Amino acid sequence: MSTDARSTPTSHSTPRPGPPFDLVLFGGTGDLAMRKLLPALMRRYMDGWITPGSRVLALARTRHTTEAYRALAQAACRQHLGADFREDRWDGFAALLSYAPLDATASADYAGLATLLGARPGVPRLFFLSTAPDLFAAICRELAAAGIVTPESRIMLEKPLGEDAASARRINETVGAIAGERQIYRIDHYLGKETVQNLLALRFGNALFEPLWRRGQVRHVQITVAEQLGVESRGEFYDRTGALRDMVQNHLLQLLCILAMEPPATSAADAVRDEKLKVLRALRPIGDAEALIKTVRGQYRPGVVGASRAGGYLEEPGVAGDSRTETFVALKAEIDTWRWAGVPFYLRTGKRLHEHVAEIVVTFEQVPHSIFEGPFSSQLPNRLVIRLQPDECITLRILAKSPGEAMRLKPVDLALDLGESFKGRPLEAYERLLGDAILGNLTLFMRRDEVDAAWNWIDPIRAAWDADEQGPRPYAAGSWGPAASSALIARDGFAWYDEL
Repeated sequence: MSTDARSTPTSHSTPRPGPPFDLVLFGGTGDLAMRKLLPALMRRYMDGWITPGSRVLALARTRHTTEAYRALAQAACRQHLGADFREDRWDGFAALLSYAPLDATASADYAGLATLLGARPGVPRLFFLSTAPDLFAAICRELAAAGIVTPESRIMLEKPLGEDAASARRINETVGAIAGERQIYRIDHYLGKETVQNLLALRFGNALFEPLWRRGQVRHVQITVAEQLGVESRGEFYDRTGALRDMVQNHLLQLLCILAMEPPATSAADAVRDEKLKVLRALRPIGDAEALIKTVRGQYRPGVVGASRAGGYLEEPGVAGDSRTETFVALKAEIDTWRWAGVPFYLRTGKRLHEHVAEIVVTFEQVPHSIFEGPFSSQLPNRLVIRLQPDECITLRILAKSPGEAMRLKPVDLALDLGESFKGRPLEAYERLLGDAILGNLTLFMRRDEVDAAWNWIDPIRAAWDADEQGPRPYAAGSWGPAASSALIARDGFAWYDEL
């Protein structure tokens, strides 16, 4: 039985137009640009948010003409926007796009970039670095040497930001030398998701949950980000990175911060980021032998995903035949604060898993004494399930009386389908983040001290794994990961939500 708790649907309204801007897209022919950034920009153009006078300049090493690049961009937008692509709006959007070949490490190329951009006082100038992280520092140095960074400039850095605390620090120091902290936008696209922002609304906009959001009321919390896909065409990159650095250090820790943070004084960017930082600094360190107890790493082997055979990780193009890179991570995190002391947070992510899903499960304490009979009288606690993808919904599982003469309880879901409740098209993550950067809103971007604190917690786990001769545990593609993942949470008397 399911009960839908629905608000009055809102109608879609055309947003107020944004200001003119210049967006300089490094890595303009890359996967992220074609799959996410250009479609996001076209959506905003079709919505009427992008105004005349705005410019998008794509840069990459490939020798394209602007016309050839527009043809590539059109194919990408048509593919990724699907039915939302509008032929009648393409020419107007294409007029915003231009392309120039540029070698990110060649100083001479930046003089030509300065000429292309010219002087546009008062117009925000965004440099989106959709490149490998090892190019971030070189690009920023060359931009500064060419005098291209203006007081209105914003530097957008795509994750991962470095590969450990030391490399992240070097990148941040280089970027910080040419731009102030308020000009630096470190992207974690999960923060741009509508449901993630609804976490803030759920916690701090409603009186219902805040008294329950603490130890003594919450038994444990699970955060799962599972993918059915393998590494696809990213084998070489992924083999240098792994799931811990690719997903846990940013996406999952940011979700944990929003769940566990104290109420900020205001919704201002630094007020929110101050509270997230406190959570990261309160995470109990995991290192040495303890890392082998509180964490599980795995690597997928051949299996069946859906109805199709899926190869193993070691068969992927660009992956070393003897790779020890993890494609799965599960771990137990503990937060040493008055609010959360003794409440475990279980984090899990991986590739080639059974289902494509991202969700948060908050399990509350059971009633202290049940007066009812039956199988569900005292064995099934209330759970709040917040699903981020593929669909966006919030479900509260409670117990209600089952029809009949006997007073027997049965679980029932109070479900809020965000797609049904709000009829207007929500902004996709990169639509929101690009718009916020143009407007100068830093709330959904990571601050430097957040990045440092996250890496400081991750690095000891990585070091313990490097010293462990066992390596990642194998799991079949299409499963929920290694059996050790279930054992990790079972030691505390719990089970993953999909195993209940």
